[in-house]
Amino acid sequence: MIISQHRKFTPVNIVLVSAIGLVLCLGIFFDLPEHITPVLFEPAINNLIGIRLGTGLSPGENVMITLALTLLQAFFLNRTVNNFNLLGKPNFTPALMYMTLVSLFTPFLVLSPPLICNFIAIWMLGKLFNIYKQHDIKGLMFDLGMIVAIGSLIYFPFMVMIILLWISLLIFRPFNWREWITPLLGFSTVYFLLGVIYYWIGRFQEFIAVFKPLGYAFPTELSLDMYDYLVIVPIVVALLLFLVVLKEHFFKSVVHLRKSFQLLFFMVLLTLGAFYLNRHITINHFLLCAPSIAIYLSFYFTNSKSKWVYETLYLTIAAAIIYFQFV
Repeated sequence: MIISQHRKFTPVNIVLVSAIGLVLCLGIFFDLPEHITPVLFEPAINNLIGIRLGTGLSPGENVMITLALTLLQAFFLNRTVNNFNLLGKPNFTPALMYMTLVSLFTPFLVLSPPLICNFIAIWMLGKLFNIYKQHDIKGLMFDLGMIVAIGSLIYFPFMVMIILLWISLLIFRPFNWREWITPLLGFSTVYFLLGVIYYWIGRFQEFIAVFKPLGYAFPTELSLDMYDYLVIVPIVVALLLFLVVLKEHFFKSVVHLRKSFQLLFFMVLLTLGAFYLNRHITINHFLLCAPSIAIYLSFYFTNSKSKWVYETLYLTIAAAIIYFQFV
């Protein structure tokens, strides 16, 4: 069965994850839009370079590149999870869960800024999981502040991840004011240099406009139709079962694992709360939740003992994704 196979750490699963990822996005290939105009960067970068990347791609090329990028992210996430032994044993369930989540909604299957930012989000998670054992992390936190700033230039709501850096310090480290200041210094450095460039070319007002989303009213309406809700029902069921399995293992687990799962919870929370920082809210924003939720789901599917339950549940999730893509 699918989950039992992906519980094994074998190179064959690289092919299987790729094949399942392709199957889960077949619906969009059969109903390609006539035209897709991807916006891969925020105006702060697009206005500066004057180049709209990806505009020359056909819809089919757009979807194929998206599939390739999500597969790279899935294996990147899988490697990160296995390196920190978050599941108790190395396997390929994180990659499988990630490919499943990024196939939930048809808009997820085209190029978008949140998709690009997931590379940064996964990279950040690897660095944040690692601060627990390091003696001096001021340089690392400065780098992470710069990484968040770069991510926000791709997708502005990613800016809230600066709060995640401070939360990670609360979770993993004793208080040290220097460690709290360095992420902000790194973040400010990127925007200071960008501001200097805009000022140098006489377009400083455009730079000021970059921060306009911070003044948006909260909340901003986000409309989801009934089908959007239905397709996530089996995901919600899997997350509830994850909580049951986590309860059984939580206090038996090492401290680092417990702290890491707490960090993932705040990452999801911040991502959900950041949707208002973009004037034109789309379902694509919630792609940023995929890495964290994929780790949660992979923990359940790795540690659940009832084979018929987890196998049936995953087949239900996959069937729902395929059905609603075609319907």
